[in-house]
Amino acid sequence: MAEEIEVLTADALAGVPHGFLGRRGGISTGEVAGLNVGLGAGDDDAAVADNRRRAVAAVLPGANLATVYQVHSPDCVVVTESWPLNQRPHADAMVTDRPGVLLGIVTADCVPVLFADRKAGVVGAAHAGWKGALGGVLENTIASLASLGCEPASVCAAIGPCIAQASYEVSHSFRDSFPDAEECFVPGRAGHWQFDLECYVANRLKSAGIGAISRLSQDTYGQEDRFFSFRRATHLEQANYGRQISLIGLCPPA
Repeated sequence: MAEEIEVLTADALAGVPHGFLGRRGGISTGEVAGLNVGLGAGDDDAAVADNRRRAVAAVLPGANLATVYQVHSPDCVVVTESWPLNQRPHADAMVTDRPGVLLGIVTADCVPVLFADRKAGVVGAAHAGWKGALGGVLENTIASLASLGCEPASVCAAIGPCIAQASYEVSHSFRDSFPDAEECFVPGRAGHWQFDLECYVANRLKSAGIGAISRLSQDTYGQEDRFFSFRRATHLEQANYGRQISLIGLCPPA
């Protein structure tokens, strides 16, 4: 019997159905044991589908799950209804004002960001790895929220589990790609830096005028029992790595 699913929530999104899920729970086995929801993880498709059903039930039972084919892009789509898995748009963020639709972003070290404007009745979700964040995925998500009637100052955002600075060594050339983010880097071993991706994402959200930001500050790399991690799996020379899911939606009318 699978262990209970762990659902982490953020104060900034209180009252809005949401959750950052890790690897606990689910039926996958082997290197991706637990609640793996990644379709490209070398897992059994039936297990992934079952894990996704469990994830939805843990956050907004009966909702229709919408996901995108994530490609580390800056692109955001407006969701009016969920689509079949083989028709997912290539994008890395979604927004919706439709009750009963549950937006899902999968990650394995990158930053999941969930958004909500309670007054406007709009939610969003973004997959912000370093490439997407640098390319503007957060700002594009905020623009899409605005297209549905949101003001940035009324939007709350929560930054979920991601790789932490202590676990994220990068090269000097990588550091040079972020000339305006000095506070997000500290020196590491010779020729290397430690990058605080969570800090970088939070700064981009703040600069965009988001009204309230929660940071969960949970390291995916350092907590093998709780989270999947691409970098950890790479360092362990594992053949595959799992993905966790972050979810947000609007309750359907009573």
